[in-house]
Amino acid sequence: MSKVSIIGTVGLPACYGGFETLAENLVDHRRNEINFEVYCSSKTYKEKKTTYKNATLHYLPFNANGISSIIYDICSFLHAVFIRKSNTLLVLGVSGCIILPFLRLFYKRKIITNIDGLEWKRDKWNALAKSFLKFSEKLAVRYSDVVIADNQAIADYVKREYGADSVVIAYGGDHAVSDFASCLAIEPNEGYAFSLCRIEPENNVHITLEAFAQSGKTLKFVGNWNISDYGRSLKLQYTDYPNIELIDPIYDVEQLFKLRARCSYYVHGHSAGGTNPSLVEIMHFAKPVIAFDCDYNRATTEDKAIYFHNAGELIVAVEQLGVTSGNLGSVMLEIAQRRYTWDIVANQYLDVICSS
Repeated sequence: MSKVSIIGTVGLPACYGGFETLAENLVDHRRNEINFEVYCSSKTYKEKKTTYKNATLHYLPFNANGISSIIYDICSFLHAVFIRKSNTLLVLGVSGCIILPFLRLFYKRKIITNIDGLEWKRDKWNALAKSFLKFSEKLAVRYSDVVIADNQAIADYVKREYGADSVVIAYGGDHAVSDFASCLAIEPNEGYAFSLCRIEPENNVHITLEAFAQSGKTLKFVGNWNISDYGRSLKLQYTDYPNIELIDPIYDVEQLFKLRARCSYYVHGHSAGGTNPSLVEIMHFAKPVIAFDCDYNRATTEDKAIYFHNAGELIVAVEQLGVTSGNLGSVMLEIAQRRYTWDIVANQYLDVICSS
């Protein structure tokens, strides 16, 4: 029986983001020869289960995000290697990989690292944080046995930057529809555009709002508007537009399902982060996608969405969609079912874990 430690998530049950959903689905698809052990932040979970879906849970008294994620991940590494003596480390993200040169003095077993979406490039980090994350990324690539990239554009970057090969494994998105699959066909199309993201400059929220303010088309936009100056200023600027509805984060899965199912098309403004879970999720709804034009989004949608760089191009894209949308939603669904289901993704991970 192989003991596999998952390091770098907030924990299980999944309640935060893409890595947590990945961990949950790996546990759901566990093969008999694997025992998963998952590191969890005690700051997040009031109820501290010792096991979940046959996975062993370990709690650490640190936040799993922000600057404290470095300590959180390093302590997870040390516990997994020296206390639990894991056969394999599955590392999600690079913030704690600064310790890998030290660990490799003692640990000769398999380390698999998903380097995430080039976190060091994100605008939210200052110069020092960016330098640290870039260095951690370099160490992750150098000292891991297998590097996982969630997008072909990330794999191309790893090859170009470090001369290293990586395995491309994306994310599943079918969980967004699976619990309500029987309802999807009967949900009414209410004619609005939908967008969902963290309210950060790199997600080009300002471009989306500017375009819809000018066009007068209806937009429903879900995000954490109140946690940054950027979000608050946009909310103040656009909250009175009658065609724009700014919605706070939604944690009710049925409510979120209905918002997605009833939209006419989806606007995806992300410009960083590799394969974005929110994009592969909406593709399972068979909705036309208008995406910011970058390598990541083109790779995810196989160059078959409609793309924009600025507000003017987004306005034109919306008008173009009204004339030529055709079967674009069906094309997005076909790609999603072929590449972005958890059965496919989890088994790709398990194949890597179980390979010699």
